[in-house]
Amino acid sequence: MLNRTTYFIREHLGLLKLSDAYDILDPETQQQIGVAKEEISGLMKALRLVVNKQMLPTTINAYEANGPEEIGALQFSIKRGFTLMRSKVKVLNGQGEELGYFQSKLFSLGGAFRVFTPDDREVALVKGDWKGFNFRFLRGEEEIGTVTKQWGGVGKELFTTADNYVVSLNGAQDPAMNTLLLAAGLAVDCVYKENK
Repeated sequence: MLNRTTYFIREHLGLLKLSDAYDILDPETQQQIGVAKEEISGLMKALRLVVNKQMLPTTINAYEANGPEEIGALQFSIKRGFTLMRSKVKVLNGQGEELGYFQSKLFSLGGAFRVFTPDDREVALVKGDWKGFNFRFLRGEEEIGTVTKQWGGVGKELFTTADNYVVSLNGAQDPAMNTLLLAAGLAVDCVYKENK
């Protein structure tokens, strides 16, 4: 699942859902290659009824798909603790080792967060437009990837919070960087963008 350069992310539909789930698809064949699920406690789900979701801890686990309804091995996890102003989001591989983290920028027009390795080296900046849901992964001035929203039609856009988007990575990346950037694409929606 993590050796690709393009992913189609399809959020599961729901009017009043308290946790998110996403299908990770091959954009060319529409074949499911993975699934990402927000896995939180019942207490956190209950707190989401009264507290802004962006302030509460969350864990999103991404699994490889072994078939239409069969979940395989854990590929990576995205974890965020309680936050007030600037959130720090850790990315762990399937064995629980930290691959890096994201740190939101305190003041940014359009939205942005930085991508770091575990040794605090900044490797990318995710910068974009929260309204149009178009984001760029930048290493200096070089664009190393994008997250682009795929519109689902007026009915879906007006009556649900589900988003579809494509995560594209430019050039050959090492597996850890590939995982960090795919996780950053998921984090844009499920950690930074969703309100409740």
